[in-house]
Amino acid sequence: MTTQEFIKFMNTTDYIDFEADARERMTALSHEAMKITMEINNKYHTPEEIRELFSELTGKEVDESFRLFPPFTTDCGKNITLGKNVFINSGCRFQDQGGITIDDGALIGHNVVIATLNHDLAPEKRQCLIPSKVHIGKNVWIGSGSIILPGVTIGDNSVIGAGSVVTKDVPPNTVAVGSPAKTVKKIV
Repeated sequence: MTTQEFIKFMNTTDYIDFEADARERMTALSHEAMKITMEINNKYHTPEEIRELFSELTGKEVDESFRLFPPFTTDCGKNITLGKNVFINSGCRFQDQGGITIDDGALIGHNVVIATLNHDLAPEKRQCLIPSKVHIGKNVWIGSGSIILPGVTIGDNSVIGAGSVVTKDVPPNTVAVGSPAKTVKKIV
């Protein structure tokens, strides 16, 4: 299974009872991501070098307006899509096999976790995976220490308060806070 076949598979399936090819590709991509993120995290790089390494990590050209403050980790890398003028602050952890899209102007605070995989609840099927894409809209601000769970869409211009656990979609132009995060006000 090629990387492109794996990403297409992850983006079009809703339940994975792993066959050998997919598990093998997932493991290979995880090791490649570890290698690249170790390079990002363990010595100083100019902003240009960070963008070059992040482009290698995602397999897509990253816009020159992209900014990242290491450390950063992800366990795949190839299923991350970034818009322009995206900022990811230090300590973020992405689990992107299920797909993460971050639109233009988004700000991701310190120590944010974005997860795109879940597991079957039945103990005998616990190794199976349930991928669900996360979509962060334009000009979204995710506060430090927040956790974004699989399948969530955060609408354009919304703000997620620090330390929130986002379990459901957040409408555009709103502020959501808490665990689980709830909408507390509209942004006008």
